[in-house]
Amino acid sequence: MRELAVDSDKCTGCGVCEEICSKTYFKVADKEKSAIRVVQEEGRQRIKVCDQCGDCMKMCSTIALSRAGNGVVKIAGNTCTGCLVCVAECLRGYMRYHDDLPVPFKCVACGICAASCPSGALSVKES
Repeated sequence: MRELAVDSDKCTGCGVCEEICSKTYFKVADKEKSAIRVVQEEGRQRIKVCDQCGDCMKMCSTIALSRAGNGVVKIAGNTCTGCLVCVAECLRGYMRYHDDLPVPFKCVACGICAASCPSGALSVKES
């Protein structure tokens, strides 16, 4: 299974990962359109990114969510109705939505953020 490995202890909070994610997928530097989030928790930076658990797939009535061969949960934009049940039911807040977009989005473990992280807080893990 492919996923992002996170070492929040190395995170400096620079936001490069959020910026590169939103620029790559939505062509704008907007952390609200990033599938990865850097948040302040208990006085330190924490990286929040989908762990590919698949719980969201159970909630999707249109079967727009499925697991690819590499283990990544993906959204079929042509099947998704934008009902946002997956966003509401993702207890960790990894399934994301923005008013400018017709369907939700999430991390697909592409690794572009890991390749761009100056502190090495992110890496791609294959298991």
